[in-house]
This record gives sequence, structure tokens and C-alpha cells, in this order.
Amino acid sequence: MNTSLSWIKAYVPELDVDAQEYMDAMTLSGSKVEGYEKLDADLEKIIIGQITKIEKHPDADKLVVCQVDIGAGEDVQIVTGAPNVKEGQKVPVVLDGGRVAGGHDGKKTPGGIKIKKGKLRGVVSNGMMCSIEELGSNRDMYPEAPEEGIYIFGEDAAVGESAIQALGLDDVVFEYEITSNRVDCFGVLGIAREAAATFGKEFKPPVVAETGNSENANDFIKVTVEDTELCPRYCARVVKNIQIAPSPEWMQRRLAAQGIRPINNIVDITNYVMEEYGQPMHAYDLDTIAGREIIVRRAAKDEKFVTLDGQERTMDDSVLMICDGEKAVGIAGIMGGENSMITDNVTTMLFEAACFDGTNIRLSSKKIGLRTDASSKFEKGLDPNNAIDAINRACQLIEELGAGEVVGGVADVYGKRREGRKILFDPEKINRLLGTQIGKEEMLGYFQKIDLGYDAGTGEVLVPSWRQDLECLADLAEEVARFYGYDNIPTTLPTGEATTGKLSFKLRVEEVARNVAEYCGFSQGMSYSFESPKVFDKLLLPKDSGLRKTVVISNPLGEDFSIMRTIPLNGMLTSLSTNYNRRNKNVRLYELGNIYLPKQVPVTELPEERMQFTLGMYGEGDFYTMKGVVEEFFEKAGLSGKETYDPESGKPFLHPGRQANIIYDGKTVGYLGELHPQVADNYSIKGRAYVAVIDMPEIVALADFGRKYEGIAKFPAVSRDISMVMKKSILVGEVEKIFDAKGGQYLESYELFDIYEGAQIKAGYKSVAYSLTFRAKDKTLEEADYAPAMEKILKALEELGIELRK
Repeated sequence: MNTSLSWIKAYVPELDVDAQEYMDAMTLSGSKVEGYEKLDADLEKIIIGQITKIEKHPDADKLVVCQVDIGAGEDVQIVTGAPNVKEGQKVPVVLDGGRVAGGHDGKKTPGGIKIKKGKLRGVVSNGMMCSIEELGSNRDMYPEAPEEGIYIFGEDAAVGESAIQALGLDDVVFEYEITSNRVDCFGVLGIAREAAATFGKEFKPPVVAETGNSENANDFIKVTVEDTELCPRYCARVVKNIQIAPSPEWMQRRLAAQGIRPINNIVDITNYVMEEYGQPMHAYDLDTIAGREIIVRRAAKDEKFVTLDGQERTMDDSVLMICDGEKAVGIAGIMGGENSMITDNVTTMLFEAACFDGTNIRLSSKKIGLRTDASSKFEKGLDPNNAIDAINRACQLIEELGAGEVVGGVADVYGKRREGRKILFDPEKINRLLGTQIGKEEMLGYFQKIDLGYDAGTGEVLVPSWRQDLECLADLAEEVARFYGYDNIPTTLPTGEATTGKLSFKLRVEEVARNVAEYCGFSQGMSYSFESPKVFDKLLLPKDSGLRKTVVISNPLGEDFSIMRTIPLNGMLTSLSTNYNRRNKNVRLYELGNIYLPKQVPVTELPEERMQFTLGMYGEGDFYTMKGVVEEFFEKAGLSGKETYDPESGKPFLHPGRQANIIYDGKTVGYLGELHPQVADNYSIKGRAYVAVIDMPEIVALADFGRKYEGIAKFPAVSRDISMVMKKSILVGEVEKIFDAKGGQYLESYELFDIYEGAQIKAGYKSVAYSLTFRAKDKTLEEADYAPAMEKILKALEELGIELRK
């Protein structure tokens, strides 16, 4: 959004600030100014002169010598090669020591070009007469300027006065960053209102007088809106006896400062009102409107339409069209059609000011590949109450400029009327929120500056419909803060009841997981939740695996990010592979991230999200190292002592003889193992890699941070070692179950201290040795106290086919 300072001052006449002061104050009050450009930054000592005499140059056929009156009875001699100079003309003159913005080719020179007194082919020249390009502009913005040669002022130009001021170049153009919720500031009037409030000056918007003859516009045009959700309001007025002509200089200058090329009075009025009110408008040749009827409807699927730029565009049934009785004449909120465009032969014109659904305009603009100044405003969601004011303002300008005869009345289709809001005003709460002590009347004074009303009876602030960003008391507090001055708000301590902040139980368990992993040498990683379907093949998952049922992304970045992951291993293995191929020798990584399990496919409801604690490593360490990390986590989370391992886990991506499901209290809570060699090869990992995945929701349900204190043992312990020979197929976990079941009340602990397989043990068997510790809390144990437990243990081991090693 851009505005010129002169246009702002038209509505805030008492505003007297320089560009930097304006930029700083407006930014602090909430209307962020990105920067500004002084149109006369590189222009100096340029006045209006009048050519009194022209003579041929004695030594150059293409040069002439001009005597130029520069006011106060002073003439200067200027040599020029401009082809359009004539005696009596009033022209811009750069005096000796002055500067112009650029050359005749229209290219600006940084810092400008300094003009000095000198000689041209032996004849003294005391300055230069300028083209519009040398003044830093072009014929697009000054259409009255000649194609070649110097700029010629009108007869009413005053000799000796500033040419910069006469051309409207003594102005500053500001660029704003306006947020989408402040649609009222997408027009000059909205910015002017903010400027008036910021600087404490009176805001004087244009007074729109009643326009129109005794006729009624409804007799000329009928308006039907088929979709009132997409078009809540449509206003139409009629203008007869159109007189196409250039718009007045003041209007051209204001449009040019906005970067809009003046064309003619009708087009310029629509652009002017769009910039002034932030309400786009469109004009149709009424004689091309079939049946004198406007119908606002959705387009038919694959409907073709030729826009004003001559391009044929294809619609779908979500695009809103403006149609007459036979055909489409415009794409609502975006661009009119070639078949109803205003030409120099127009006699009767239909003016349109409407309000369209912002989301629909944005999506339609994207679908057809056409974005315009109008669509960029409509897509923000305009106030429908602004449409009638804008169209009346345009008709007023038509009458003032003599551009046509305005027909009385308006064809206005307005469904559900948008009303302003009422917000309960609580100055004490606002002060508590801001940490200030601003009086009630002072706050109401700020509100009055920006046209917010107040109902003293109900204690409510009345918010107009065009301030759609004000919804609650906090928004009112923001209005108070920005005009009171953020820099004036004192530093205060927070108030309120003291509360003890702490992590939730779930986050505490996750924190334990991080601490254990990092203590064991693992570094945290983070991978994408989006994956490729090819991942399942790399992990050797069978075609009928339930993990292949995924949530498919509707608009993926590509096939590699087209589904939500159902297993966390791909990201971990990709990270391990990257480290391996960068020659990092020993790598340990962990991740806490969600998997997404759809309840049914295709997806009809949100999937189940389950946090997974994933560990991966290669280099130093083996299966038992990973198992130790898992058990350390279980212990710190309060699950120690009940976990078991089932080697028949059947994970295709793990080594068939070196994997296990982790069982706790009868539930499978995860798995661990060595990576299958083929999977390792798929990820370019040479050598053995190990992974573990723990399902955190199961752990959170079982975790317990309660700790019961036990004092130091007062009585000595008794240790007994047993060495056993057993089949390799018997797991030590089965042995430990016997210890737990038969150990009795005095068994305190047991520890595996040796496993041996070799020549001294027969084939298919292994030697396992345990140390068992017995202790009583109230006495020193004698052999008779623990001997029965040892006998039960040995008998149970014998029943399992285990022999004591001799």
C-alpha cells in the first residue's frame, strides 16, 4: 500500500511534518511504514521560465539559442537541441548549479546530474530546459508531455515559480506494510484517519453530496444475485451522456504518485475512488449489457471467457461471474470482459461497486492465473457497507468533472446486513493488562479519534463494521496502547496469584528418555513426518503389512513427501546413513517423534498420533549395549524389573536371529535388534547397526516416579554362586523367572556374571553363571534360612532341563 503525503494532507489539512517524522510516528502507532521516496530528492533550482526569443546557433544546425524569462525581470540565455521549442512557451528551467534526476533517456542517475553554466559550440548557456524524463518521471504519468523534447506548461503557469511544485513533484510517497486484518487501511482515507489520530489533528474526509437526476437507476438496470454468500452486496448506478476527456491535473498527479497511469476521466475516477476508499469499482458500457440485466452467478464448468487483456480464460464452477441476460461480462472481483469494455464511443455507463467473499476471490484468482489490484483488495474481505459510499463518491466526481449525467437512485442488492460490534468497556482491566494508569476519559478520547463510539448507558464501545479486527477487550487495549505510546508504558512486575509451574507427566517421561539417551552418548535428531511410499520396500515390509496403510497428503511437495510415516525407522536410518557416508566412525542418535496411524483407509477422521522413542547406533556397541540403554530408561521411568524379551518378534527389517519384542507386564511396548543386512545395504550402511523403538504412550501409562526410601541394610548378606549348563535355546530370562518365583522372602537380588560357549561345553549347549544374594532385614541369616529356597530353585532348574556345572 502506497500513499503520497499531499493526498494525506488533503484530509488532514493541519498535518505539518517531514517525511522521517511521519514515518517514525506512524510506525509506532501501528501503521508500519516500510520506507519513503521523495519525488524531488534529486531536483534543485528548477523554475518555470518563458521563452521570449529564439535564434539559430551560429555553428550548429540542430541547436538554437533561447532567451528565457525566469521572473523578476531577469532573462537567461540557454542553448538547446529540443525540437519542440517555440517563443512564448512556458517551460521547466534548471538554473546554473541546479540538478536534474536523469538524462533524456528516462534513466535516473543516483544523486542526480548537476547542471553548470558553460558553452555549447562556443555559445554561452546558463542552464537547461527539461523534458519530463529529466525530471525523473515519464509520459505514462504525464500523458500531456511530448514524446520528444522539453515539457510545456499551460498558460496559467506562473513564471519564476517552482516547476517542481507545479508538476506535483514536491511530494513524498510512503510505502506501508498493512496487515490483512486492517482492510480499512488499504485506502487513503483509512491511512489519513490513522495519521490524524497519530498526530492529534482533525480528520476531514470528503463530503459526499447527493447526486443524480430525477430518473431512477432501477428503470435502467435490473440486478440479481444468485449466490449471496459469495456476493453479499452489489450496487449499481447509471451515468448517461458520457463525455470522455482527460482527468484534471490534480487527479492525475495523485494517481501518478500512487504509480497509476492516468488514462481518461472515467477510468481515472474508478482508480481514484479505489485508492481513496479501498473499494474496487468497475464500469461497463450499458449498451453492451444484454437485456439491461446484471446476474451474479457461478461459472459453468470449463466456461470460456475473454478478459479485458484479451486473454481467453477457462473457469470452473467455483468462480463467480458477472453476467448480463445472455453472457458473462466480467470475472467478479478480478477483471471485466472485453465484450463490455468502456471505449471512446460509450454514451451510457453502468458503475459497479460490490463486495465479494475474500477467500473465493483469492482461490479464483489463483485458479485462472490472474491477480489484479482489485482482486488483491477483495481477497482481504472488504466491508460491504463501504460499497455504497464509494459508488456515490464516484458519481459525485463524475458530476464535478462534467464527465456525464448521473441517473438518480441505485440498484442495491444487500442480503444480510453487516452491523458493527459492541465490546464491553472495562478501563481498569485494560490498565491491568497494560500495566498503566490511563484515565477512562483519555481512553475514550483515543477511541473517538479513530471513529469508535461509546454507549454510556451500557458501558460498551461501538465498533463500526469496517474495523473487523476489533473483537474483544484485548483489541481495545491494543488501540489504547498504540496511541498512548508503547514507549510510554512503564516496566511493571506481573500480577496475579503465584502458581507452581511444572511439566506434565507425559513430558516428564519424555524428559527422562532424553536424559538417559544423552547420558548414554546418543545425540538428538529430528526427521520429517512426511515420507515416500518407497520406504516400505527399503524396510522389506510385506505387501499386506498394516504399516503400508497411510495418511496420504493432498498437496505433497513431491512423491518423497507424499505420506505420513507409520514407522519411525526411515528418518533414523537415513541419518545414520548420512553419518556413515561422511565417515563418522561411532554414531549414536535418538529421536522423539510421532507416527500417524489411520483408523481406516481412505482417511475419514484424524489419525492416531503415537510418540515413538527411537534409538539408532553403529560402531562401538552391540545388541546388549542397546538393550542396556532400554533397561536404563525403564529403570529411570519406574518400570525396572518386569521387562522381558520375546525373540520371536518377526520384524522383517531386523536380523532374524538378533531381534526381540520388549514385553512389560504382558504388553508389547517396543522392539530392538540388529538391522537386517539387506536393509543396512539399502541405506548404504556397511557393518552392523542397531535400533530400538519404544512406544511412549504405553510407557507413560506404566511409568511411576514414586520412590520408597529404604535404609541401609543392618545385617550382612549371603551370596551363593551357581553355574549351569543348558541348551542354547533356553533364555536367561526363563532362568530369572525361576529365581523370582522360587527365591523366597530372603532373595534380595541376582546377577548374571558369566556366559561361556566353547570346547569344554558340548555342542548346542552353553554355560551360564549367576550370583544370588540373600539378606534379612531383621537378623543375620543362617544356612537353614535360605537353603530351602536354593533347593526349590535347583529343582525348578532341573525340571527345565538345566544341569549344574561340575
